[in-house]
Amino acid sequence: MRNKRIFYIAFILTIFLIIISIANDTYAADPKLITKIKKAFEQIEEWIIKISTPAAAVAVCTGLLMKKFSFGDEERIRLGKKLVKSALFSYAFILAVDLVLAAIKTLVG
Repeated sequence: MRNKRIFYIAFILTIFLIIISIANDTYAADPKLITKIKKAFEQIEEWIIKISTPAAAVAVCTGLLMKKFSFGDEERIRLGKKLVKSALFSYAFILAVDLVLAAIKTLVG
């Protein structure tokens, strides 16, 4: 459920950036609002990348420690594995969105 929300938000942001880029090329001018919005999205993107790396590392370490110190408790082992998998998936998703946005920026202009 949460991954679907993240996917939808990333998809909407991508579409919004495409529309901004097309509008920027169509009118052959840089309106102040568009420039501010583009800079804001670039700053948000940089901030998310900077925060996601340590967050993923902490989540993976926490999952591995939960698994290591579970003392045979099956529920904790499953929870640790799930935490590691979800952290790696989320980090890969963030990097993939960054890659797609970079590709769109180069294609659009």
